[in-house]
Amino acid sequence: MASAELKAELLCSVCMEVYTDPATLPCGHSFCRDCITQTWEHQEHVRKYKCPECMKIYQRRPELKRNLRLHNIAEAFLRSQRAQEETGIFCTYCDSSVLAVKSCLKCETSMCDDHLRKHNRTVQHPLTAPVAALGKHVCPVHKKALSYYCTQDSACICITCRLDGGHIGHQVEPVDEASRKKKEKLRNLLQKANSERQEAEKRAESLKDHRRNVEEKTASVIVKVVALIGGMRRQLDEVENKVLSDISRQQEQISLSVSNLIRQLEMDKNKLVQKMSQIQKLLDTTDLLSFLQDADRGDFFKETDKEREEDRDRYEDDMDDGVILQTLCTHLYGILPGSDVWFSVQDPSDILLDVTTAGNNVDIADHMKTARYSQEDQKYPQKLERFECSQVMSVRNFSSGRHYWEVEVSSAGWWMVGLCYPSIERRGACSWIGNNKSWCLYRSNNVYFVAHNSRAIPLPQKSSSNRLTIHLDCEAGRLTFYERRNPMRHLHTFTTTFTEPICAAFSVCKDTIYNGDGWVKIISSSR
Repeated sequence: MASAELKAELLCSVCMEVYTDPATLPCGHSFCRDCITQTWEHQEHVRKYKCPECMKIYQRRPELKRNLRLHNIAEAFLRSQRAQEETGIFCTYCDSSVLAVKSCLKCETSMCDDHLRKHNRTVQHPLTAPVAALGKHVCPVHKKALSYYCTQDSACICITCRLDGGHIGHQVEPVDEASRKKKEKLRNLLQKANSERQEAEKRAESLKDHRRNVEEKTASVIVKVVALIGGMRRQLDEVENKVLSDISRQQEQISLSVSNLIRQLEMDKNKLVQKMSQIQKLLDTTDLLSFLQDADRGDFFKETDKEREEDRDRYEDDMDDGVILQTLCTHLYGILPGSDVWFSVQDPSDILLDVTTAGNNVDIADHMKTARYSQEDQKYPQKLERFECSQVMSVRNFSSGRHYWEVEVSSAGWWMVGLCYPSIERRGACSWIGNNKSWCLYRSNNVYFVAHNSRAIPLPQKSSSNRLTIHLDCEAGRLTFYERRNPMRHLHTFTTTFTEPICAAFSVCKDTIYNGDGWVKIISSSR
């Protein structure tokens, strides 16, 4: 059947287009489902439903049955039409632009339905779907249709090439079979490429989301940083005014002291001038008896060197910049809570307790981070480096650089935190930290004490936190203890020259007064 005739049979009488989802009425006529549904919706008010084709009236709205066979024919026709339209190949003999339905490989012409019928009645030539370059479909040697494909030579050949040409013994397949296989390979490649494209799109979307998140986070961080720096700037102005005020006050005190010394020296100078005049007058006396009598009555030979030496010592007092810098640092720590940014420090997680040095009443727990007093003997192996007392050292030691670590300490019980040389005694009463080879901080009755060289000194600060920060500057020879709070509070600084590498050291004991076991825990930085 001609393409035009087939199309006429596939037209819906309502929309005059090729059927879309055709449905059949009891009378046998078919329409697009949407078309007949909309037609009957306009007839709802009369409660009578007509067939648009034969005008048969139904008192009840008939049930629509899908015509699957007609649907498949319409779909196949549309695909064929679309394929022809996509090729854009027209009939060779028609004057107007009429799409071709077949091409003759022998005649190298393309024909519509009408010319194809005439062509078929006169000759029997090989026909194919409409093609543009008909010469490519004919063997240039034998002038026959290229109906086979040689897989070995990757070439399209005709029947004569296969039987008499240079392809004898080669694997040869019909063109449609070879095309099917190659298309299958290409479909697999297309599917793989599509999967890769989808994966690339997903990754691109993920990266876009990440970029948006970064932008949003950046904006939020900028707001926080601006607010933080603004607050810090105001606090820094206050600190500057306070420190400058302290400097001015100290300068005024020193200036007043120096002024008093200058006035005293001026008075002493005047006395000396007067004394010198009196002495010169005596020296000019020619009466020796009068000279001796007047010299004995005066206080010319009174010693004054000691008094002048004391005045000179007092004059050597100078600006105490150490106190000023300490005040400045204390305020800076308050502005930057946990101001670790002021120190180039080691990660506190590197501080681990060395169980080989732990006394038998020290229980080591929390992955070598906690030392707790235990009344039960831990029965550690006997080693020369083990403390006899309830004390433990860190695994690593420090010989250079600046470092810090934080500790949490028990409210009850006895504890000591500090540093010691690895050569510290391990036996006897002199092995506790705070001796001549160690420096420590401890707390008793809510009062802090520091100890070195077996001498304990109470500190004026009262305890207000169970978290402490320990700073070590090896080159400067400084060990500083801070109470971890907001703002951070300076407790004490030891200044010395370290002659050996130094280790962190901790002591824990039972508090017989409050009946508690002491413990110390190394904790991570709160940066």
